[in-house]
Amino acid sequence: MLRNLTIPLLILTCTASLIWWAFPERLSTARTLGIVLGWAGCSLLLVSLLLMLRETWLAQWLGGLERMYQWHHWTGTTAYVLLLAHPLILAADAWPNSRLLAWQTLSPFNQGWPIWSGWLSLLLLMSGLAATFILRIPYQIWRWLHFGLGIGVLLGLVHLTLLGISEPVLPILALAISFLGWRLIRDDFGVAARPYVVGSVKSVAEDIVEISLKPLAEPTVITPGQFILVAFFTGQKFCGRGEFHPFTVSSVSADHEICIAVKALGDCTRHIQSIEPGTLARMHGAFGTFLADRPPKPQLWVAGGIGIIPFLALLRTGPVDQPTMLLYLYRTEVDAAFLHELRTLANLDQQLSLKALATGDEAPDLKSLLDTQGLAKYECYLCGPPAMVAALRKYLHNRDVTPQQIHFEKFEFR
Repeated sequence: MLRNLTIPLLILTCTASLIWWAFPERLSTARTLGIVLGWAGCSLLLVSLLLMLRETWLAQWLGGLERMYQWHHWTGTTAYVLLLAHPLILAADAWPNSRLLAWQTLSPFNQGWPIWSGWLSLLLLMSGLAATFILRIPYQIWRWLHFGLGIGVLLGLVHLTLLGISEPVLPILALAISFLGWRLIRDDFGVAARPYVVGSVKSVAEDIVEISLKPLAEPTVITPGQFILVAFFTGQKFCGRGEFHPFTVSSVSADHEICIAVKALGDCTRHIQSIEPGTLARMHGAFGTFLADRPPKPQLWVAGGIGIIPFLALLRTGPVDQPTMLLYLYRTEVDAAFLHELRTLANLDQQLSLKALATGDEAPDLKSLLDTQGLAKYECYLCGPPAMVAALRKYLHNRDVTPQQIHFEKFEFR
C-alpha cells in the first residue's frame, strides 16, 4: 500500500516545494494563477523525466517500471496542459485593459527568442505527446518524437532563463539535463546493461520462439514473473537492431542461463523470429513484482496468449505451494505455446489444475469457465491482452472479489 503512494507523494512534494519557492506576490489573481500553473507544469515535467529512468532500484522504490511509465505519461500530459494554460491566462489577465497587450503577451514576433523558445517548447511537447496516443506508429518515428519531448523540456527552461528568471530555473535545468543524460547513456546506449549471447532458439508456437541467453559476465538475479530489457546485435547471419525491448522471462537455470519467449507482434519482434545462436545481446533488468509476495491462500491464474509466460516461469521452479487453478486462453491450437509442458506439469502437481481453451476470435464465456460461487476465496492473477484483463476484472468485481485480491499485467508497456 505504501509503495502505491510513493509516486503521488513525490509529485505532491516536488510541485508544492517549487510553487512555494517561486510563488509571486502582489499580483492580480489571474496573473498569479498563470504563473503558478507554469511552475506546476515545470515540476511535473521534472518528475516525468525522473520516471522515465530504467533503474532496478528506482523501480523497486516506486512500485515497478510499468507503474512508473503510466505515471510518466500522466505527468507529461498534465504538464503540457498546465503549460499551455500558462500563457493563455497571462494574456487573459491583460485583455480587459488592453487587447494589444494581451496579443503581445502571446506573440513571439514582438518579444523575440524569450517567447519563441516557449512556443517551440510547447510544439515539441505536443508532437511527442501526440505520438503516445497513436496506437500504431513505427518505433523509430515514435522514438524520435519522444526524443523531441526532452528537447522541449530543455527549451521550456531556456525560455524562463531568457526572461531573466534564474532562480529556481537553473537548478531545475541542471536536474533535467542530468536525467536526460542518465537515460541516454545508461539506458539507450546500454551502459547499464550486461552482455549475453544467444545459446539456443526454439519455436514453441506459430510466431513464437523461446530464446536462451547465456551470461558473458556477472549474471543478473531474476525471479519468476519478472521481465527484462534486451537488445540484440549481430550474429553470423542475423543482423540485430540494437534496440532495447521488454520480454518476460520464461525460466532461469541453475547456471544463470535465461530464457525469454518472443511473439511476433511488430516489426522488431517479427525480425527476432529469425535470430540464431551466437548472436550477441545486452540485457538490462530485471523488473516487475507480478508474482512476488503471493499470500498462502488458493489462487486463480488466468493467462491470455503470450501472457502464460510468467506463470510458466514460476511452475518451472517446482510445485505450487497452495491450491492453484490456471485458466489458459488462446486463439487456436497453433497459438498455444507450451501447452504440452503445462499439461505435464499439471499432471505431476496435485495442487495445480489446468483449464486450456481455444477461444477463436470470440470473447470467452467467463461464467462457464469460472466457479461463480467460490471466486471470493481466491487470490487472482491476470496476465494477457488489455481487453481480456479489463473484462476479467469487471467479472471478478461482480463476484465479490475485492480489488486487493486482483493482481494483473496488461502488457501495454511490453
